[in-house]
Amino acid sequence: MKRTVAFTTLALLLAGCAREPANTAAAPAQRPAATQADAPGDTASDELVGTREPFAANAVYFVLTDRFVNGDPANDFRDQAAGPNHTFDRPVPGAPTGRSDNVGYLGGDFKGLLDNAQYIRDMGFGAVWVTPIVDNPDEAFTGGDPVKWEGFFTDRGKTGYHGYWGVNFYRLDEHLPSKGLDFAGLTRGLKQHGLKTVLDIVCNHGSPAYTMPSDQPGFGKLFDADGTLLADHQNLRPEQLDPQHNPLHAFYNTTPGLAQLSDINENNPQVLDYFVGAYSQWIDQGADAFRIDTIPWMPHAYWHAFATRIRAKHPGFFMFGEAFNYDAATIAPHTFPRNAGASVLDFPLKERVAEVFGRKGGGFERIAERLYLEDGPYQNPYELMTFYDNHDMARLDASDEGFIDANNFLFTARGIPVVYYGSETGFERGTAEHAGNRNYFGQERVDAAAKSPIHQALKRIGNLRATTPALQRGLQVNLLMQGERAAFYRVLQQGATHQVALVLLNKGAKPAAFELKDVQAGRWKAAIAGGEADVAGDGVLKATVPAHGVEVYLLDAAVTQPQLRAALQRARIGANPRS
Repeated sequence: MKRTVAFTTLALLLAGCAREPANTAAAPAQRPAATQADAPGDTASDELVGTREPFAANAVYFVLTDRFVNGDPANDFRDQAAGPNHTFDRPVPGAPTGRSDNVGYLGGDFKGLLDNAQYIRDMGFGAVWVTPIVDNPDEAFTGGDPVKWEGFFTDRGKTGYHGYWGVNFYRLDEHLPSKGLDFAGLTRGLKQHGLKTVLDIVCNHGSPAYTMPSDQPGFGKLFDADGTLLADHQNLRPEQLDPQHNPLHAFYNTTPGLAQLSDINENNPQVLDYFVGAYSQWIDQGADAFRIDTIPWMPHAYWHAFATRIRAKHPGFFMFGEAFNYDAATIAPHTFPRNAGASVLDFPLKERVAEVFGRKGGGFERIAERLYLEDGPYQNPYELMTFYDNHDMARLDASDEGFIDANNFLFTARGIPVVYYGSETGFERGTAEHAGNRNYFGQERVDAAAKSPIHQALKRIGNLRATTPALQRGLQVNLLMQGERAAFYRVLQQGATHQVALVLLNKGAKPAAFELKDVQAGRWKAAIAGGEADVAGDGVLKATVPAHGVEVYLLDAAVTQPQLRAALQRARIGANPRS
């Protein structure tokens, strides 16, 4: 069911309709209970927690490693596959004047990332998500349809610069490490800067496998840790494979998947063993969390088994999946303990965030409909990964002010924010894949980023979230989400931590006045502008937020205001495990 969530006071909030009862069917839990909010009536009834997930403390900076910074030209392999199938620097044909895109390697590597770790940390991020690090083919693909400007699923002439065309999931792609800097070295170095590592993983497909004029080395093959060939598509269409009689076909399905990619057979137990072994190796080398590529392409049973085995050795290991769908009810099952028990990228919210803060525009009420704080389908909405663009879709098409407004929202609202590299300066805004979305950022742009108003505002709100527990894990109660203004609480009451954050957002072009009623009495600190606001017994707080601005008032105290306590109890139910 749906609920109106644009409220002007807590009194109106409390007049909402009742929540639908949760489905309490038994299911094996894959996440430890310590990561989930308490149920009403338990021994921790005074606690108010959106999520106990430790990873929620970390905003995430997403890097397509090859396109970030080239820190070591020695690993560029510019002469690799010299000739028509060379791998370095392959411009996309058909680009308009002044525009460019590229489907070859451009040199970004671990050293370039580590050299700029403090740049990332200084913006308030606590984690870096890197694209797959595994070995990819050493030539450009010759099958499929030719790459063209703004083409989709056009792969002829494309290389594995992005990392998603794995051929050996136990080995690093040679373009990423440097002498003395392997993946373990990268993760150690990032940790020294206070950054966790999120590793992008793929289980449902390998490299492009068929339609080549003649078979190419690596394509459609899988190798084990010793370099032994385990599987080979042999440049045959899926329906031509014979897994019953040819062991090299047993890793693959006999029906087509995405494009010409080799589609992995989820029913082969060797497949699960292979990927659990490979990705356990990278955890041992410092990966702190996984982003699961194209999670719907493997069944829930596979991901349940995968997650169970990973977490048997690494309890509570955090994972989030990519289910590219704007319907919350469709992607929510991945979050259930009986399935993957993982978070997901919040595509339904992304659709509205990109609309409201982009060129199309719209009011905060459009976003409020997708928060699902009380009656949503997710296991826990506070653990969702929130974002406005990435490498598989057009970058946010917004003005500088639109980016600032979007970041102000993402870093104060429920969920774990993810920002795609370059968005801190509006880099390639509005561009899609094969039209500039994945272009090279480079050290010069990193060095110049501080001049961008987007970067300046992001650094401010990013560091506030990084030091404010209520913005990381607190329950959310909306007061106003309408037009150009939003006001909501984030409340964390757990152990010795008692913090109330009152967030005021203005995405308008003029200063906006707020008059909030039933606010708990006390001395509230203005975290952005500085200073304090004393709220007396009448419970009225008046404030003015600048154009395209944000203010966060903080009160380090337990909640005593009766109406807020009642609203938080309802919000608490919405954060509870549901399956």
